[in-house]
Amino acid sequence: MLSASLTFTSNHTKEIAVLESFDIEASFLYDPIMNDMKNKNMTIYKEKRFFQAMNDAYLFIPAIKSILAKHGIPAEFLFLAMAESHFSAKAFSVKKASGLWQFMPATGKIYGLKIDEYVDERRDLIKSTEAAAQHLSELYAKFGKWYLAAIAYNCGGGRLGRAIEAAKSDDLNILLDPKKKYIPRESRLYIRKIVALALLGNDEQFLLKSEYEHLLNRANAYSISTVRVPRGESLKRVSKLVGIPLSELQKLNRHLKYDFVPPYLGGYDIYIPYIKLSDFKQKYFEEKIQNIYKVHVVKKGDTLYEMGKKYKVSYKMIVDFNNLKSNVLSLNQKLIVPIDNKANVEKINKEIYYLVKKGDTLESISQAYKISVRSIQLKNNLKSTLIREGERLKLYE
Repeated sequence: MLSASLTFTSNHTKEIAVLESFDIEASFLYDPIMNDMKNKNMTIYKEKRFFQAMNDAYLFIPAIKSILAKHGIPAEFLFLAMAESHFSAKAFSVKKASGLWQFMPATGKIYGLKIDEYVDERRDLIKSTEAAAQHLSELYAKFGKWYLAAIAYNCGGGRLGRAIEAAKSDDLNILLDPKKKYIPRESRLYIRKIVALALLGNDEQFLLKSEYEHLLNRANAYSISTVRVPRGESLKRVSKLVGIPLSELQKLNRHLKYDFVPPYLGGYDIYIPYIKLSDFKQKYFEEKIQNIYKVHVVKKGDTLYEMGKKYKVSYKMIVDFNNLKSNVLSLNQKLIVPIDNKANVEKINKEIYYLVKKGDTLESISQAYKISVRSIQLKNNLKSTLIREGERLKLYE
């Protein structure tokens, strides 16, 4: 009995601490709607969604907590991301919000998140969390309480400001009045959901009964690392060189719309598991063949032949790279076009090809790419050393 009493006291103290982190009074522990949410979630999430979400996000949860701490935001705001997206960087709403923190396009751009043909940084685990932390910090500076910052994150600062003015108070219990409806119903449920999830995540007994207790007790240190790779680098190649499962690498880089990093000058950052950083430093090397890509949106009158002429690549390469079954194109179809104006070399799947230029010989190609003439002949079934301009030669498997 004494042990049960001590456990209850300890857990009750933690629950009050969770509420205090949101600047919410202890009496909110008895809010019936919030408690109903907590109890339902305890049943629904146990061994299912709650722990599955935590398990799926184990690599980047420490990174999120570290960024929140850096900005002076309570660690419990981790559960705002859980409420928003269930920790899925792929999450997308009907209102066009996207990513872990569900940024709308306009808001994302305000906080410096790039959204273009190649990337959607609302899905970038680190950059979107930095943006969310900045946004929450600004909302806290404006309203002075963390629960108000959370509500404003959901319904907007202007909407909350008008609600406080109408209620003549920023007291949570008053703002949650279901009859007065000072704030939208969605926001009234939203703040309760975040608190309920945070209480669950800090419930020692709840966690001890699961196999995932370690997930919330990881140190606030990055378990993912940022590395810069050259423009056009393929995730598949990084995966193979460093020994990271491609699915895991893709999961950490959902902001990339394609398998390659964008063709920005200076390269682009990607994320890898921290435990693979040493392998990356030892094993990764920049391919001498600079892979540069262009996403071409098909317009009226476009043909593969004309596209090949425009980008100075064989139209067959465009067919291969996009796995096209025919040469018939449709309006607004997106095609990835490999480009390298220096060497016109392209990697197709796991193979690397060279597009022969005027003046090239097998000997000059072999010297440039450190591969024997005989090897090139064997890979391309060449009976002689004669090659023609525009011919595509396989260099590497």
